[in-house]
Amino acid sequence: MATKTANLYARIEPDVKEQAENILSALGIPASNAINMFYKQIILHKGLPFEVKIPTARPLSVEELTETELYAEIEKGYADMLEGKTKPARQTFADIRKDYGL
Repeated sequence: MATKTANLYARIEPDVKEQAENILSALGIPASNAINMFYKQIILHKGLPFEVKIPTARPLSVEELTETELYAEIEKGYADMLEGKTKPARQTFADIRKDYGL
């Protein structure tokens, strides 16, 4: 295991720091270990280990999509399925209702 001698200084919103550290504490993970894991994931993914985008204000409507956009959404769903990124439909619909206030 490599010796940890590098320091990282970052400014972060106090409430974000507190909420994250509470969750990490419940998991038994020190913040420095979580940051180290995050950096290792950046290296493994050769970029951020998650998608960075502005979320849509509401669920996509098939009527509003072009044929190309519809096929792109279907391809994304198929790729997620192949990667095991799925959950039961009941949970999905509950999440949509919660996230979009439906």
